[in-house]
Amino acid sequence: MTLADDSDTDAAPLRVEVLRGNPTDEELGALLAVVSTAYAEEAADALADDDRRPSAWSLSQRGLRRPFARERGWNNFPD
Repeated sequence: MTLADDSDTDAAPLRVEVLRGNPTDEELGALLAVVSTAYAEEAADALADDDRRPSAWSLSQRGLRRPFARERGWNNFPD
C-alpha cells in the first residue's frame, strides 16, 4: 500500500510501504500525523541559536605583538 501526501507541492510525494498487516486509512492517517509532528518538532529544535557566543578558542587568543624595533640595537630597552 502506498500513500501520497499532497499538502506540500514543493516536497517529493511521501511514500509509505506497509510490509505486514492491513492497516485502515485512519490508522495510516494517524501514523502520518504523529510522525509528521515529531519530525517538525525535531527540525525546529535542530536550528542553531541566533546569539553566537565567542568560542573558548577566541576567548583565549592573545593579541598581536608589536614588530621588533631593530634600530634600537642590542639590549636597548625603552625608558
